[in-house]
Parts: sequence; structure tokens; C-alpha cells
Amino acid sequence: MNKKIYFLGPKTSYSDFAKEQVINDFKIENYEECPMRTITATISELAKSNNSEDLAVIPIENSIEGTVKETIDNIARIENPEIKILGETIVNIEHCLISYATNFSEIKKIISHPQALSQCYDYIYETFKDNIVLEPASSTANAVQSLSENNKTIAAIGNEYSANYYKKPILDKDINDEKFNKTRFLIIGTPKQTKTTDNDKTSITFATENESGALCKILEILRENSINMTYISSRPSRKSLGEYTFYIDVDGNVLDSKVSKAMFNILQHVKIFKHLGSYPKFYEQ
Repeated sequence: MNKKIYFLGPKTSYSDFAKEQVINDFKIENYEECPMRTITATISELAKSNNSEDLAVIPIENSIEGTVKETIDNIARIENPEIKILGETIVNIEHCLISYATNFSEIKKIISHPQALSQCYDYIYETFKDNIVLEPASSTANAVQSLSENNKTIAAIGNEYSANYYKKPILDKDINDEKFNKTRFLIIGTPKQTKTTDNDKTSITFATENESGALCKILEILRENSINMTYISSRPSRKSLGEYTFYIDVDGNVLDSKVSKAMFNILQHVKIFKHLGSYPKFYEQ
């Protein structure tokens, strides 16, 4: 059975970059690359896979736009308890305006992934004012790939590699509103074994009772055990108005005694709890 690595495609998407980093960092060999049309499909294909060696690479957080909601919603609903977060990697985001137009005045519509559009909002407004239509695409690479030489009124936001790969002309480079723009990606799959390092993090998701101070109890447990929380996000539970599911990252491995103790105590105060994985933090070079 062929081993597969799923990611948000098509080729040259930022998820493709992340996948390549994962292959290099984890020294992955003999994998079939499987680009998917959506994050939901990426996670779903891995979740129903019968091969324990299959992997998926998914975006979780952008330094400008924050949480990737589609990832949070889907990773919490994976029913296979064997699937965990195995690691993470970070990709620099460098956007270009790509179009067959020869000048800005020809462009009437810009298409790209919603996060990319948001990350270039100031640039778009300063360049086009309100005389532009913004259209979401499933990925930046799909947006670039869709451009046609017969229509110079449309532009896409994507990366330089994508423009070159699909032979689409670049009209402007480095159009990010914020130059420090990075996206963190997760690698998920079935771990062969769980081990600790000196630089681990643990990810969990949980739902509390819809009552005053419920989240504060969880945060107090972390404080009492001297555990540093590095990330928190909340999403509607989809079960009741005002009820939320939380996703948090903390320093340490679930095999560490103080993290294990904290997780046990948290279990006593939540309706739903899921350990998503303990894995090494990514260190940027």
C-alpha cells in the first residue's frame, strides 16, 4: 500500500511549501503526494485512511490573520483517536499581484484565498480604492492557475513560485501589508511511538460548561502547575448558542509529570476533552 501525504493544493500553494519542508525536516521518503482542494478534505482523507503511515500537512495559524478556522473545526472532530499532531513547521508568506493586465487600471477583480486577501487589504485599498471586487478561492495557487490570458481584468494574489510554475506574469511583488508574515503548519498522522524532548509542546481541545468562570478554572490549573500556555483559540461548539470549544497549546509533553497532572485535573472540569498530540516545537533557523 502506497504511503500518502495530503496537503492543500494544488502544486505551489503555501501548503505545498510546508509539505516540502516537512519532507526535508522529517526525512520522509517514498511518499505519494496528494494535493486536496480544501483543508476539510485534507483532514478527512487522512482520517479515513487505512494506512497508519499516511500524513497530512495543514495550516493552523497565521502571524497576521490568526487562527485558520477550518483547521480548528476539523481537527477537533477527527474520530480516530490514533491520529495525533506529530510536529509543526513555519513558512514565510510573500505575496505577489499576478495578472495578464499591463497596468493596475485594467484590473476589476482580485481572487485569492481569503487569508491572502486579508493579508493584503491595505495594499489593495491603496492601489484600487473601492473600484475592485474581491473573490475568495480555495488556495492562492488555484487563484493563480485560474488566470487567463484572454481576461486582463482579473488578478490573483499568490507567491512568485506559483506565478513562474504556471507561467503567469507578475505585476507587483512584496505586497503584504505586514512584512513579518508567517504561517504555522501542523503535521498530523499516527505516531509510531511517543517520546519526549527538551522542547515539546502539547495541544488539547476541550469544551467547558456554559457557566461563569469555566475557562478561568482551566487557566488556573495551568498556572498552579507552572505550565506556560503559548496559544489559545475558541470556536462555536455548533451544539448550543454561546457554547464554545477551546484549542490550546502549552509547553511540555503529556508524558511530563506536571503536564500529565494538569491534564488530569482539567478533565475534572470539562464536558469534552481530547489530547491532540505532544510533539517537538519548530525552531526557525
